[in-house]
Amino acid sequence: MTAARTLRSAAALAEAGLVAPERLPALEAVAARYAVAITPVMAELIDPANESDPIARQFLPQAAELVENPGEVADPIGDETHSPVEGIVHRYPDRVLLKPTHTCAVYCRFCFRREVVGPDGASNLTPEQLDAAFAYIAGRPEIWEVIVTGGDPLVLSPRRLRDLSERLAAIDHVKVVRFHTRVPAVDPEAVTDEVVAALKASGKAVYVALHANHVRELTPAARAACARIIDAGVPMLSQTVLLKGVNDDPEALGALMRGFVETRIRPYYLHHGDHAPGTAHLRTSVEEGRALMRAIRGRFSGLCQPTYVLDIPDGHGKVPIGPDYLAVKGEVEDPNGGAHAYPPKG
Repeated sequence: MTAARTLRSAAALAEAGLVAPERLPALEAVAARYAVAITPVMAELIDPANESDPIARQFLPQAAELVENPGEVADPIGDETHSPVEGIVHRYPDRVLLKPTHTCAVYCRFCFRREVVGPDGASNLTPEQLDAAFAYIAGRPEIWEVIVTGGDPLVLSPRRLRDLSERLAAIDHVKVVRFHTRVPAVDPEAVTDEVVAALKASGKAVYVALHANHVRELTPAARAACARIIDAGVPMLSQTVLLKGVNDDPEALGALMRGFVETRIRPYYLHHGDHAPGTAHLRTSVEEGRALMRAIRGRFSGLCQPTYVLDIPDGHGKVPIGPDYLAVKGEVEDPNGGAHAYPPKG
């Protein structure tokens, strides 16, 4: 059954045929704690007969989400530790996150902000809070880049997006504006010409980072939405989370990266899964992630190589954790694991 609207409850998922009715009590308990939303586009991609469907694993609630493991915390990357005013995260010297909304078009089952997003989560910034956030940015000339995130900023109206862009354009020392979003993939028709125009901040370099985790998310409609952004002069980057049963094998990850490149999106980050509550069933080990990066090196174009990164818990920053090809002094490994002397001996 095709969903005609965004599905926002366990009962709606069952009515659409995406989950079995006997699972409702367990899934309603999950939905009572963590927000649920699946757009019609994503619902259409799910194969309910396939328990391992990679789209379902990202968006359909699972009882395992109520099982918390040691080390899992509500704020796994320390946003609050680095939030000087509401809506701002200032973890690195030259850039800040600006979070005007905590609403998303879809709610991912692995989200590291799952405790604050959704209709029962943190509120959108009030006008006064937004003024304070912009005052913070304007008062710190070291801020070179503003990353507009949330939530998902592209759920905002074109008017509100345009207001954000115009206010950032008025701050001289801000040179780069980046919007992080899932909307072009999960609700591509929402990427209208008016929305694209609203993203532009006069005099600034503007980028859009698309979060997608499986190549099936890059539907023809999604690729067309991305083309509307790119053809308007706004470059796009990718962000992907390494997820067990979704993209944790070379073929799946390689196909996704090729899909990005074919869509003119530069592969950027492959994030190791954060220790958000109830997400252990979707996390891989770092060792598995490093082996995966080794496996796609050489097999897939250099354009298809994201940087594998870990957000150190408690807000200590993001670091690359990909494989090391100079692990032994005097030797370098090739993509097939062969060792070679370097520098070469005469």
